This record gives sequence, C-alpha cells and structure tokens, in this order.
Amino acid sequence: MRRVTVPSPAHRGFAVRILSYLLPWQFSPLACVVFTLTLVLYLRGLAVLRRDGAPVGPWRPLVFFLGLALNYVVMQTYFDYVAQHMFWVHRLQHLILHHVGPALLVLSAPVSVLRAGLPRPVWRALRARWVRRPIGLLWRLLQHELLAPVLFVGLIYFWLIPPVHFLAMLSQRLYLLMNWSMLVDGIFFWWMILAPIEAQGAAAVPYGRRVIVLTAVALPQIVLGAYIALCSRPLYSIYEVCGLAWHITPMLDQQLGGLLTWIPGAMMSAVGVLVILHHVLQADRRALAETRAKAADASAGAPA
Repeated sequence: MRRVTVPSPAHRGFAVRILSYLLPWQFSPLACVVFTLTLVLYLRGLAVLRRDGAPVGPWRPLVFFLGLALNYVVMQTYFDYVAQHMFWVHRLQHLILHHVGPALLVLSAPVSVLRAGLPRPVWRALRARWVRRPIGLLWRLLQHELLAPVLFVGLIYFWLIPPVHFLAMLSQRLYLLMNWSMLVDGIFFWWMILAPIEAQGAAAVPYGRRVIVLTAVALPQIVLGAYIALCSRPLYSIYEVCGLAWHITPMLDQQLGGLLTWIPGAMMSAVGVLVILHHVLQADRRALAETRAKAADASAGAPA
C-alpha cells in the first residue's frame, strides 16, 4: 500500500510536510483499531476513576501515553517507511517495539485504569469461567520464567536470520507479523519483569529470579549485536536491493544496526535490574511500616 499524501498550496508546504510524516505510511486497520481502542479505554478509565474519587496521578498517564505514542510512531508513520529502507532504523524500530515501548506501558501500571475503562458487560464476559480459564492458562504459560526469556531472545534471533529477514521485508503480511510479534512479546516479557509482585498474583516470578532472567537475555543480544556489527560481509542485502533511504554505505548501515542490537538492548536489562531493586526497597519499606504498626498496636493494647 502506498503512503497517504495530502496536497496543499505551496504557502502551507511546511505544515503539509509535517502532516505527511505523521500520517500512516502503510495504513493498517489492525493498528488503527488497537491503538484507538487502547487510548479510548484508558481515557475512559481515567474519567471513571476520577469520578469515583480515585484519580490517578499525572506521571502514570504521562508514561502510558509516551509508550503508546512511541509504538504508534514506529509502526504507523513515515518512520515505518524509513525502517523498511534502512537496517539501523529497523533495529531502532524493534528496540522500541520490543523493549522501550512495552517497558513504558508496564511501568505506567495501566491495568486498573484499563479495567475501569471497560464497559460492564465486557468486564462480566471476561470474568466468565469459560473465558477466564483459557486466558489464565495462556497467560501463565507466556509468563513462565523459563519460556518467556526463550521467546524474548528467540524472536530477535529468528527475525534476524538473513533469509527470514529478507522474506519478511518483502511480504507485507510477514512484515506486520514480525512487528506485532515483537510488540506483543515485549509486553508479556516486561510485565513479568517490571510489574510488582502484588500486581501479578500467585504466578509472579520472585525478584531474584527476574535478575537472573535479565542477565540471561542480555548475553545473547550482546553476542548477536556484536556479530552483526563486526561482520566483514553484508548480511541483509534486502536494503541495498530496495534502495537505502539515506546515502550511507550498506556496511555502515549494518554496523549501526548491530550496535543498536548490541548496546541499548543489553542496557535495558540494566534498567530492568534498577526497577527490580526499586520494587524490593518498596516492599521492604512496606514490611517495616507494617511491623512498626503492629508493634505500636501491641504496645497500645498492653495493660499498664
């Protein structure tokens, strides 16, 4: 599908150029529905919580909107066109879809807001046993501490196998499947890693094991990124065949893409460890406060 363009008089050329960069390059009905529905549900949830006297502070919505906007930009604007013609921009696209965007969405703790935004009939239908049980089983499977990191790293490796990548960049269906698989898997993985234990229920992975998982997924990304960046021959000829969007050599394009796979991807594991440490400190503070409260109650109830 071709990029949407908007003709306009010359005196409004700058505004039209900016608009053309923001419009979908290849319009995806699925992306339109998913992003619009998510935004509407979140805004409705904010209104419901505010009406019920439980407003959400400014930072959580800001982080949520930032994560949602980043995912939209790399999938549905001119950025998507450049990502199909520059390997390093493609790697930046997947860094956002698989790492940064999902992590921001999880850190915004959106579950309570999205739940409040659901119409009651929909919420009752989702709570039905025949719906809840299979979804719960699938959720626990994808959140398993052994399977989740394998899927997380496996998808990165799979879509970067040169013949597979060549086909994915030529086929619109495979290209969409590649991008959506990265986004969905990223949300599942970072939820398991970054969400507090109390928000995950009985299936939550302990914080110590999360650190091990982050270390386990960082090492293969470093190896893959280093191999791509330091390889002496071109691995992804599809970008040269279709034409590079900017005037750089194919090898420089590949080296930059390798560095984006190598360094920022591994750094996200370090960021994840910091978030986990924050959760641990918060849990310790709550436990200490509860202990002090119980001690105060005990001393107040003791006979003089």
